[in-house]
Amino acid sequence: MKLRILYHGNCFDGVSSAAFFTKFYKAKIHPEAEIHYTPTMHRAGNAFDSEQFDGDENAIVDFKYSPDPRLTWWFDHHQSAFLSKSDEEHFNADRSGKKFLDTTSKSCCEFIARIARDRFGFEDPSMAELIEWAHIIDGALYESPAQCVELRSSALKLMQVIEGEKDPSFVERIIKSLTVKSLDEILESSEIQAKLQPILDRHRETVELIKQRAVYSKGVVSFDLTDTDIDGYNKFIPYYFYPETTYNVSLTRSSFRTKISVGSNPWAPRPRTHNIAEICEKYGGGGHAVVGAVSLRPEDVELGKKYVREIIETLQFEN
Repeated sequence: MKLRILYHGNCFDGVSSAAFFTKFYKAKIHPEAEIHYTPTMHRAGNAFDSEQFDGDENAIVDFKYSPDPRLTWWFDHHQSAFLSKSDEEHFNADRSGKKFLDTTSKSCCEFIARIARDRFGFEDPSMAELIEWAHIIDGALYESPAQCVELRSSALKLMQVIEGEKDPSFVERIIKSLTVKSLDEILESSEIQAKLQPILDRHRETVELIKQRAVYSKGVVSFDLTDTDIDGYNKFIPYYFYPETTYNVSLTRSSFRTKISVGSNPWAPRPRTHNIAEICEKYGGGGHAVVGAVSLRPEDVELGKKYVREIIETLQFEN
């Protein structure tokens, strides 16, 4: 029996959700299942390829809904969980008891753990540390920007590895390790250590580059990295340098998309007044009330710059 898990790629919560769902599925549904993993990424147009649903059962965790009849399980917590109104209607009509959405949950991993406990009677104390850190990381429940940017804990270092790793098979090994090992044990492994130092070096270079490029005006920090090879960064770097800001807007580019990232500072002296998911939805993106993104085609850099200017104007305070 084959289970395919599609998870939010290069995301600590997505990886944690895949690991927890794996343990739940093995314990409560099919102990002998052969499990395969596929990272999914936000991109312009359809979020899925039809051939991705190739299991006897297929699950999506921490990512948008699909009305594909081959989808068996679904868990998400994003406000922008549906690509279309018809997808939302399809979900609302579902009576399988295996598809769940909670936009109030800070992390998808915590949400899956709660459903597993309340609906299926499954708990695993060995996963408590992972659930807690997924909740902290995806919910931005840090003590300060320094805690996240300075990366002193095993979970935050592993987060950097997950966010920066290009090889899905390597991330798959991390998912499998998370089902049987602690975060400290995983971080101490030789293969993680071999990846970690270059990633930390790159993180420090990115910190310095954002420090140089970031511009602050009327409650918004913004910067453009499309002329670099940096397609992702620690989202709390802007707040590390500009604690007075309320919002952050950036533009990056990779081989498969131009991405607008929009975030809000959890420690801002002036509170957030906009729903970021709703702003991003106007440009075909989405997310949460506090953080979101827009994915465009990789060649649409100039369009991305135009959208960035409009988003900044929307978010800026009058004085």
